[in-house]
Amino acid sequence: MRSERGLFLLLLPYAFGVVVLVALPAAITFGLALFEYDLVRAPDFRGLGNFRELAEDEVFRISLRNSLMFVAFAVPLRLLGALGLALLLHRRMRGAGAYRTGVYLPTVVPDVAYALLWLWIFNPLYGPLNLTLEALGLPSPEWLTDARDAQWAIVVMSVFILGEGFLVALAVRRSLPGELYQLAELEAASPFYVLRRLTLPLMAPALLLLLFRDTIFSFQLNFVPALLVTEGGPPPYETTYLPLFVYRAGFEYLRYGYAAAATLTMFFVTALIVFLQWRIVVRWRRSFAL
Repeated sequence: MRSERGLFLLLLPYAFGVVVLVALPAAITFGLALFEYDLVRAPDFRGLGNFRELAEDEVFRISLRNSLMFVAFAVPLRLLGALGLALLLHRRMRGAGAYRTGVYLPTVVPDVAYALLWLWIFNPLYGPLNLTLEALGLPSPEWLTDARDAQWAIVVMSVFILGEGFLVALAVRRSLPGELYQLAELEAASPFYVLRRLTLPLMAPALLLLLFRDTIFSFQLNFVPALLVTEGGPPPYETTYLPLFVYRAGFEYLRYGYAAAATLTMFFVTALIVFLQWRIVVRWRRSFAL
């Protein structure tokens, strides 16, 4: 009984944080999505009117399309980057700690400072990226003015924020039994065979969790870059993503009910994508077992 009471006391701060910081704001968001509210006038009940307006809002449709495209490209690139760097840096070698720190460093840089750094990198006149491309005789993209290039600029910025996924993949790779690799070496197995038949299957559960987590994270990751680097453009709204749409609806146009409805829509879209990923994985595992 005393141990159970101790565990309860240990969980109490966490439970309090979940209720105050997660459950209560979520309940308020659900309720607010049914009203038209601007902090000045009394809330006006609209029912599902905000959601019907979202369905007809062209800017919202553009932001939803942009967010889905961002997830489709950024999530696989970040996952492959974290996995590749973990496989490269899991061995004990000189300078490995410095390399690992360098991989993780962009993740702890404040979002605003990180965005301003990339704003300088993407500068078309004196930015180091375009200057390097020109020195190599390669075409210089118009990162901040061309619609397609601006979307890729946001993806490129996000690729380097893979420190957390890298640490998880690194820890999982270093925890794999070394005896299995010794047996594979005795059998003269090729590195590609070891990767495909040994390393990846053993790391698959952790990689799947990273995939689900990164999908959820990616719907929020592009807010600061889109706001500070491209300001949601170039026109018409080519780098306006769902978080930026919610921010402008709530804090620029003071339509908090409308912003809450967009937030719930973003939540359901994220949940649907994660559910589809999970179903694909389940079907893949069943077919693999057969």
